[in-house]
Amino acid sequence: MPPVHRGRVSDARRTDAVLLLVALVWGSSYLSAQTATAALPVLLVLLVRYALSALACLGLLSARRGPRRGPRRWTRDELRAGVPLGVTQAAVLVLETYGVAHTSAANAGLIISLTVVLTPLLDRTGHPGGLPPVFYAAAGVCVLAVGLLMAGDGFHAPRPGDLLMLAAAVVRAGHVALVGRLTAGRAVRPLHLTAVQALVGTALFLVPAARELPALARADAGTWTQLLYLALFCSVFAFLVQTWAIQRTSPSRASLLLGTEPVWAAAVGVALGGERFTALTGLGAAVMIAGTYWGQSVERAHRATAPHRTRAAPTAEPAEQPAEDAEETEDARDAGDTEKDTRHPATTPTGV
Repeated sequence: MPPVHRGRVSDARRTDAVLLLVALVWGSSYLSAQTATAALPVLLVLLVRYALSALACLGLLSARRGPRRGPRRWTRDELRAGVPLGVTQAAVLVLETYGVAHTSAANAGLIISLTVVLTPLLDRTGHPGGLPPVFYAAAGVCVLAVGLLMAGDGFHAPRPGDLLMLAAAVVRAGHVALVGRLTAGRAVRPLHLTAVQALVGTALFLVPAARELPALARADAGTWTQLLYLALFCSVFAFLVQTWAIQRTSPSRASLLLGTEPVWAAAVGVALGGERFTALTGLGAAVMIAGTYWGQSVERAHRATAPHRTRAAPTAEPAEQPAEDAEETEDARDAGDTEKDTRHPATTPTGV
């Protein structure tokens, strides 16, 4: 048996710990959003969160100066991807934040995990010939879990918050699929893409939330703490640290660790939010976690074997690249932090 180097083991454990920390941060975001929206209007919470995230991203970009120029500018690919993704991300956060304001934090985190099984249905780039039937069985298990979670104390009409979280899961799946389409094969840097999305979100919420701005003067320290946590930790920190960690481990391991997010959402909701699980919601939580992990493993195995089921198409000679685009591509290469493929739902930022 070849010797195992202690340095590699400690690096692997550190990477695992970082990914678990990201999952914990995202899981805790539901209770933070619920607490913030209890004190401030939803649109104002979103505006402040986006504005703080944008300021943090711009500060980081300004600090990363290249040897030949000032702050690295955005490439055309980053702007083309960032603007529409900023719009879809804002749509997701509107639904999620209104949803978590009208349901439990545990339910919100568990229902949004449906994104894991909904995304492959919309993103067919890695599934030539369609998904295997067993994947649809896993999706059916998740739908059953949603019914159990919505039942709560007994079977009744679903709460508005649960329905909003269900809608958010569908829209988020479309957002994740769009991330894959707009970033695949392009030099897109995570920090630059995040900054564009944060600026777009700030612009979108500025006018609708403008009349609510005076309410910020009445916000206490606890509310501001939640807003800062949502902006700096659940958005900027989690996304950038996740990208760093994924580059140092396998996609399967990253998916497994980040997939614990709904577990943390439920744990934080019960331990810190005073929420309680009935028999139905407890069963729904267990079924949802099992269903998402099952669907995730089926999709991952199907994507991994896809190249063996298809023949590579002959490649055409590359077209001449315009001088401006060539300059932008070279600028992105100089950054040395080009984004990896983020189409896999488990390696795409979730949380509220």
